[in-house]
Amino acid sequence: MPDATGLELIAQDLRDADAEAVLETLHFREQATIIVEPTKIGWVLERLRERGYSFLASVHGVDYYPEEPRLGMHYELLDMEAVDRIRVKLRVHTESPEVPSVTPEWPTADHQEREAYDMFGIVFTGHPDLRRILMPEDYEGYPQRRDFPVGGEPVLFTYNESQGADYTQ
Repeated sequence: MPDATGLELIAQDLRDADAEAVLETLHFREQATIIVEPTKIGWVLERLRERGYSFLASVHGVDYYPEEPRLGMHYELLDMEAVDRIRVKLRVHTESPEVPSVTPEWPTADHQEREAYDMFGIVFTGHPDLRRILMPEDYEGYPQRRDFPVGGEPVLFTYNESQGADYTQ
């Protein structure tokens, strides 16, 4: 991980090239994070690739409910030679949850973007095959959003039945 100074130097280089790209930096528990403008994600990841962060290890969605902007995407990049990692995060509103796809430049993001689309409803513009990957195509809703209704039936265990537990209420 870059230390706090190294993170600020990376962020400043990005800001010098595009003043609107980096919104904030965070160095917490030895984890370096750059928070970026959603429309600049592809550009930021490419600049970081040029700095040696050439392996996109993880892409995943997050729901920050009840905060706004509510939905987020996290990208984790690795520099295999320096054995270093950096996180890039962005946030979008639920009214317009659109993020440019990074799949054309980072093929490993393909299924991970599809999962974030399927579970959180984040639309990746420019994705070559954006469709549900875990849920049926006709499924309504996004199961990983925090306001998604949790259903199911109570599980009855033999011990509970023998003790006269009443789960009908």
